[in-house]
Amino acid sequence: MADEDKSGPTFERSLPVAGRLERVAPLIRRRIAPNGGPFTATGTCSYVVGDRRVAVIDPGPDEPSHIEALLADLEGEQVEAIVVTHTHRDHSPGARLLAARTGAPIVGCAPHRAARALAEGEVPILDSSSDTAHAPTRVMAEGDTVSGPGWTLVALETPGHTMNHLAFALPEAEALFSGDHVMAWNTTIVAPPDGEMRAYMASLEKLRGRGETIYWPGHGGPVREPARFVRCLIGHRRQREAAIRARLAAGDARIPDVVAAIYQGLDPRLRGAAALSVFAHLEDLVGRGLVACDGPPRLDSAYAPT
Repeated sequence: MADEDKSGPTFERSLPVAGRLERVAPLIRRRIAPNGGPFTATGTCSYVVGDRRVAVIDPGPDEPSHIEALLADLEGEQVEAIVVTHTHRDHSPGARLLAARTGAPIVGCAPHRAARALAEGEVPILDSSSDTAHAPTRVMAEGDTVSGPGWTLVALETPGHTMNHLAFALPEAEALFSGDHVMAWNTTIVAPPDGEMRAYMASLEKLRGRGETIYWPGHGGPVREPARFVRCLIGHRRQREAAIRARLAAGDARIPDVVAAIYQGLDPRLRGAAALSVFAHLEDLVGRGLVACDGPPRLDSAYAPT
């Protein structure tokens, strides 16, 4: 799920096509689910790792036609593990459909959890996008592995977009399956209380020190030169934070006013996502003592510089 943005890093607007299996690297095949939209690009990328005895990463939404297509793609092969990066409904529900057909274990991220409890009077905006039914066979933590012939997936904890978000390194290909944490086509939405900006930024810093040469994200095409791209994402988020503080200093106290000022020309369908992104920054700024709030931070709170 992305937060449509027209500034910051250079994003790849040429997107891969959904509805077919492609071998995108010697150890990696990709089929994109038919759930394209403003937050999902052409759809959720489901990855097949290995040959003959394989892992399937993020089987996608509760979409039987996509699972049937994956099963047809893998006829004669054995699914060793169904790996899930995080519990949004465009990524994890398909795991249960695939497990029911193959008997393979569901491994990876923990059950869904929010970053914090709801504040008094706060409405859970993103409840409909969270897969609260996710119940993995095995929860993976930092450094845990799942493997098959010629491939190993190593879990990397990357909370922020969701608090249970995992990325998976594939050392044999110097690659990282980055889920929705880093994507080449757009910035990632971070929406409290489902996600948290402070955790998201810490996860970006964690990735900046790694050596993978390519990322395969949950939507869109690959992230090439990932070290440079992650540095640009960090810089972009800091610029966004500075712009929000500048709008508060100019007298904008409410999130819709800040969004109107700094997201000029935004597709109206994406104003809600932009508001949630601004809210995530404001929640972080309040927590760091850089912004004041008229109570617990909420979407409808009033904010001011300290």
